[in-house]
Amino acid sequence: MSMPDPTPGPDENADDHGTGNVPGDPAAHPGEQRAQDSGDGPREEAGPEGLTVEDILSTPQSTDAESGDAAPAAAGEDSPSVALAEERLEELRRLQAEFVNFKHRTAREKEQLRTFVTGDLLQTLLPVFDDIDAARQAGDLTDGPFAAIANKLEETLVRHGLVRIGEIGEKFDPNVHEAVLQQPTSVVEPDQISMVLRSGFRIGERVVRPAQVAVAVAE
Repeated sequence: MSMPDPTPGPDENADDHGTGNVPGDPAAHPGEQRAQDSGDGPREEAGPEGLTVEDILSTPQSTDAESGDAAPAAAGEDSPSVALAEERLEELRRLQAEFVNFKHRTAREKEQLRTFVTGDLLQTLLPVFDDIDAARQAGDLTDGPFAAIANKLEETLVRHGLVRIGEIGEKFDPNVHEAVLQQPTSVVEPDQISMVLRSGFRIGERVVRPAQVAVAVAE
């Protein structure tokens, strides 16, 4: 029986010493070696003008593009703020109008209260005024301390809004005059006051007491 020859043949030597396809051999795969030399992995396909997707994504935006992207967001953020500011401004205007109306109403009510208080005080002094008028007509208050006191009392009340009602020659007004009698006379025109029997008084629009008068009629 013959034994096999242990000497390797030409094909086997070529495979063992680099001429065959040995795994990991650069010479066996030149394309893979170039891919490994050029980078870590295969490059992405290049776009127009030699730009890759990574180059396009990494390119910084221009100022106009950034402002255009930010404009919608800014407008969306400002719209609620503008609406809220308009609402608060309208509430402020309404409160201001209400305050002005309250101020005017308070001033008017204060004036009315002062008028009524002064009128009530005057009603308690009406008999005193009647005595002062009677004394003047009799000639007892032409001079002296009592005349000075009477004048000061009337001046004080006049400063507080007191107005005397009833003068000869005035047109008769049933709202402020009380006709006691009719007097035929040619001194004044008909329907005018020809004589004042008792003076009347008012404060503002409030008639504290109407004047008692005589109304002239044609003779």
